[in-house]
Amino acid sequence: MKIVILDGKTTNPGDISWAPLEALGEVTAYDYTAPEDIVSRAAGCEAIIMNRAPITRAVMEALPKLRFVGALATGYNTIDTAAAHELGITVCNVPLYCDKTVAQLAFALLLELTNHVSALSETVRTGGGWNDAIRMSWTTHDIFELTGKTLGILGFGHIGQTVASLGVDLGMRVLVHSRTKRPMPAGCEWVDFDTLFAESDVVSLHCPLNGETRGIVNERVLRLMKPTAFLLNTARGAVVDEAALASALNEGVIAGAGVDVLTDEPPKSNCPLLTAKNCVITPHIAWASRDARVRLVKIVAENLAAFLAGKPQNTV
Repeated sequence: MKIVILDGKTTNPGDISWAPLEALGEVTAYDYTAPEDIVSRAAGCEAIIMNRAPITRAVMEALPKLRFVGALATGYNTIDTAAAHELGITVCNVPLYCDKTVAQLAFALLLELTNHVSALSETVRTGGGWNDAIRMSWTTHDIFELTGKTLGILGFGHIGQTVASLGVDLGMRVLVHSRTKRPMPAGCEWVDFDTLFAESDVVSLHCPLNGETRGIVNERVLRLMKPTAFLLNTARGAVVDEAALASALNEGVIAGAGVDVLTDEPPKSNCPLLTAKNCVITPHIAWASRDARVRLVKIVAENLAAFLAGKPQNTV
């Protein structure tokens, strides 16, 4: 089987192995493929493995041997799945490989907002005040304790559930809103959308990006939040109206935000969050621990192996 990896560098910058896929066929791996080069690079292939490369109807129709598209991700919004179904091409994603590492990054963003670790460390390293203080303990920032506070979670898949569990362990009240109302685990309470934002001290976004959720966190929603509240986004950038969030931060409507995802990635120079107050931004790395990436490649290979055995799994 001829297998082409179109944009493998994000998943594997050289520190892990493609061996699980190489065991299934002849693999050609590219770090990045421009959209206009996809057809030429994938010519004659039976399986495409990709992360964000756009697999359009035109691409699939130009590749008559293509039978399988495997996403190196949970999200698959760059694949025309309707066209794939019509053309008899199986599409698989990896729904569960990074729930723990994404939840960890969500709390890393939150703790940076509440404990100001990097800012305080920098003041110490640059002689910013502790050197001259007469007290043993000195700070330029207020510390926000999470125990007893309310954590709101929008979207309750595996990642949302993991974040909820961490919140419960920290002694937080956990509110949940999801597309489907379901029984809640101990320590969690399902509430309506507006209540989630109005009552939470921290709102963490874990919903997929689709027509219903695009821009769902907008000016109206942000103004429901407490002025002391924080917003976390480790889902998809476009679920948030970035201009509205920047205004909310700059005007003190909310206290801070931690985001790992933006609408345009890498960000354009005019992205309003780049200059917004109290906004911590990381470069879409919540999923990218080495352990998670090893799991990802293993599961993508398992998806392809299951397809070859006539028992496809994780199909979308």
